[in-house]
Amino acid sequence: MATFRTESDLIGELQVPAEVYYGVQTQRAIDNFKISGVVMHHYPEFVRAIGYVKLAAAKTNHHFGLLPDAIMPAVTQACQEVIDGKLNDQFPVDMFQGGAGTSVNMNANEVIANRALEIMGYSKGDYQHCLPNDHINCSQSTNDAYPTAIKIAIINMNKQLLTALRALVDALREKGKAFADIIKMGRTQLQDAVPMTLGQEFDAFAATLGDNENRLTAAAKLLHEINMGGTAIGTGLNAPKGFPALCAENLSAITGDTFIPSTDLIAATPNTGAYVSYSSALKRFAIELSKVCNDLRLLASGPRAGLREINLPAMQPGSSIMPGKVNPVIPEVVNQVCFKVIGNDVTVSFAAEAGQLQLNVMEPVLCESIFESISLLQNALVTLRELCVKGITANREVSLNMVKHSIGIVTALNPYIGYKNSTKIAKEALETGKSVYDLVLAHQLLSKEELDKILDPASMIND
Repeated sequence: MATFRTESDLIGELQVPAEVYYGVQTQRAIDNFKISGVVMHHYPEFVRAIGYVKLAAAKTNHHFGLLPDAIMPAVTQACQEVIDGKLNDQFPVDMFQGGAGTSVNMNANEVIANRALEIMGYSKGDYQHCLPNDHINCSQSTNDAYPTAIKIAIINMNKQLLTALRALVDALREKGKAFADIIKMGRTQLQDAVPMTLGQEFDAFAATLGDNENRLTAAAKLLHEINMGGTAIGTGLNAPKGFPALCAENLSAITGDTFIPSTDLIAATPNTGAYVSYSSALKRFAIELSKVCNDLRLLASGPRAGLREINLPAMQPGSSIMPGKVNPVIPEVVNQVCFKVIGNDVTVSFAAEAGQLQLNVMEPVLCESIFESISLLQNALVTLRELCVKGITANREVSLNMVKHSIGIVTALNPYIGYKNSTKIAKEALETGKSVYDLVLAHQLLSKEELDKILDPASMIND
């Protein structure tokens, strides 16, 4: 049979499972917020981040003599175990919650306090030796600890996202090299434009997506300014003088990233502008990624009645009724991820706008939206690279025949046969359905050798 311990708070007493490290306020959050089913430990970097915050605060409080020598080693060990992921399952609070993140902060305070008690040889809940509020939350408030943890989590998740982005960009560049000599028609407004190479098209995909690394990195830099030591509303009530600077220094040493205290803690406490900027960078990335996926689907359309310039890897049967049909399921799923990220950015915008006076209570949905966007994009990038881009092949003859039959190559021939002849050839091609290539030869405007040389990628494309 399950056993319980009794804990109490402002509301009253509550039964908490005896074996867990969290306490009464976490249990209330579990009972109150059965919303999304997506809990804190779904995002391990978030749990790790709150561990970093509590360890930096503990070191700072110990420096100021606010955390006793007797419990400091146990608290340090407990924080490190949170950072190392050993206590992830002890963070069961739903990401959607009221209270501006109080449940998350108290979840961490209770887990660290009870694990520290256990390390010191006491029972869970024996708080006279180590208190969640008085010791683990010393010199802090949810309103500085929670947003700082969010920022750390986003910074570290962004690093993982950029790793996946670089790998996809490299894969696209490899295709650019492989397809460098394959001539094809470029298109504007879905109409034939002028020739290019398939390699140039894939190089452009790589450049478009690769540019987002700088933008995401720049947006993430804004997250390095923190409000630790501001406590409830930024006035620093109950925190010693010098806490913000030293805590930022300790946090930097622990994480390896450079954090700085906000110059105006009162302004910083309700401010969510850095999240808005980062979410906006994610949205831009998602829009450009979706455009690339749209292009891949178009280029592979067919296989007999479409463009069919490239072949995407066949991943699964495409229809329950049409034999032989294979769909571009990988670009499709990435498109859908991008739509979700764009929608999440709208949520972030509304949540940021909803801030009132000295606090923005909507930070839980704001951070969950960003966490989800990063996680989905990272998974999508890996999937697109491994299950699609790496296996793309080109249909060289299909692309070449389209060039030969396209009116668009008249533009490339214009310097050689003149505008008047080019217009005449284009008109006749449209009226008869004959290819420009064949008509130029038929009118003896160029020899086959001359025409083939002009249409050779090496001579026609400006790299």
